Amino acid sequence: MSRSLPASAAASISLRSGIAFILVGGCATALHYLTAFACVVLFAVPVLAASGIGFVLSAAANYLANARFTFRSAAAHRSAAPRFAIVACSGLALNSILLAQGMAAGLGAVPAQILATIGVLIWNYLASALWTFRRRRQ
Repeated sequence: MSRSLPASAAASISLRSGIAFILVGGCATALHYLTAFACVVLFAVPVLAASGIGFVLSAAANYLANARFTFRSAAAHRSAAPRFAIVACSGLALNSILLAQGMAAGLGAVPAQILATIGVLIWNYLASALWTFRRRRQ
């Protein structure tokens, strides 16, 4: 028995949105690192706090850019933002699981992290396209 995605869900998945998702994520990561660096170097903020500030700022930018550019979402922020937070937190959990499993399987930390990152990227894209920013039927 073949099950296909509803047209409204499939419309959210495309090569264009996949590439945009990767570019937005790369920019958000750069913003995270630059913010953390600036907090530490310019304002003597402790590293963990600086990273947290960078993470929050980059997550907000990531959400807004993905809603606007990647998925061109018309969803209300009151419904999409909590979904984005759930997907982001589940991505963090998945990263930890995949990293631990990769290292338990004998991979070094760097190869295990690369594989975990790929897995989380795929998860985050699909969850964002099919749930967080999914185009609803008109």
